[in-house]
This record gives sequence, structure tokens and C-alpha cells, in this order.
Amino acid sequence: MSYQSKLNSAATLPTIYNHRSIRKFTEQPLTDEQREAIAQAGRAASSSSFMQCIHIIRVTDTDKRAALSEVAANQKYVRTAAEFWVFCIDYSKHRLACPEAQLDWTEGLIIGAVDAGIMAQNCLLAAESLSLGGVYIGSLRNDVTKVTEILQLPQLTAPLFGLCLGYPAQNPLYRPRMPLTTLVSENTFRQMDKTALAAYDQQLAEYYQQRSGLDLNWSKAVANNFTKPVRPDILPYLHHQGLAKR
Repeated sequence: MSYQSKLNSAATLPTIYNHRSIRKFTEQPLTDEQREAIAQAGRAASSSSFMQCIHIIRVTDTDKRAALSEVAANQKYVRTAAEFWVFCIDYSKHRLACPEAQLDWTEGLIIGAVDAGIMAQNCLLAAESLSLGGVYIGSLRNDVTKVTEILQLPQLTAPLFGLCLGYPAQNPLYRPRMPLTTLVSENTFRQMDKTALAAYDQQLAEYYQQRSGLDLNWSKAVANNFTKPVRPDILPYLHHQGLAKR
């Protein structure tokens, strides 16, 4: 029998459309029932070939929280949010089920990353429907070896990202997404043109200026992220963990 929550949750579409990343939280903790409902929402997510190759670590130890915050560019909310969950690829249970399983193919890594994203979004959507807020923490991958040590991750596992959850103490501006015409095409791929890019850059520049006085747009953000090596230690780490070797 599937899990049935008795909590009142908001309608799906308004919850999705009202999403904001929350980086300031009150001190109010989540209830056991809320945590259970959120985790069960993640558990209900689709999984490629039903391999269920994800593991969530709920981090409650204050020293571990502080250490993870240090890895994640000292983002305060990693320490202070009511909940901090780390989503990991986990093929260790598959080795238990089938010792001869070939778990080091790159496709396995892709499956794990896709499944983790689906599962985590289910968790965040469930949390937001309960008037909670959250923010993903990809910067845990700044030092995956350190995260592995902190969380004592075994072979055939790897941390992908964290998720802060709690009651919002802010109501941030909506960050404009690209228009659907640049994200969706029919039958064949339609590449974004320079006019659409310029219009979106202008829209996002106005947002960043209003939010924090930053001279930033989407093209500049791309340059900031991808004109230098991007966590070059990730692939050797994955190989060390027995993942993505071929």
C-alpha cells in the first residue's frame, strides 16, 4: 500500500510556479510527519529501470554540518537550515544484490544523476507544498573527497548535491527563466538565436541589478562558470569510487 500523508498540501501547479530558492530560514524545526512526507515523496519518484540507485543522508550532527558548510563555500544556511539532506549515487546495494554486476559504466553514473534529480525535485516540491522552502547545494562538489570522508561513503557511492529545507525567512524576487520558445522545440532542435539571447540577458541583468546591484546577466554567468576548469578532480574521484571507469 502506498504512503498516505494526512498533512494539508498546496495545489501542485501554484506550488511549482511559485518556486523560489530560499537561503534564509527561521529556527522552527520540521515535524517528524513533515520529514516523513517529504522523504516519501522522494521515494515515490520515477527511477530508471527501477534501479533506485540513490541514497539520502540526513545530516543532523552540528560538526558535520559545519564541515560541509566549509566545503560548500561557507554557505551559512548549510549549517543553520532546519534540515540538510545530501543526495548520493548509491550502487553499493546493487553489488550486494548481484556481486558480478558491472557497475562502473558511465551510463550508470548518468542514471544515478538523473534519478537523484527526479527524487530531489519530488522532495523539494513536497516541502514547498507544505509552506516550507529550500535550496540545492551543488557546491558540495567543491571537495567531494572531503564530503566522502565526512559522511563515510563507501565504494560505489558519490555525493551529488545537498538540499537545505526549512521555514522561509525571506520572500526573494522571482528569477526570470528563459522563455519557452528558447527551451522547447518541435520535431527538430531549434537553436537559440542572438536576438533572443540579448533579450534574455537584458531581462536577467535587470533582475540582478534590482536584487543585489550586481552587473550580471546570463551570458556573463556562463563565462564565470565555464571559462576555467570546472572541478577537474571529479572524474579521478569517481574512478576511485568505482564509478564511470568506462
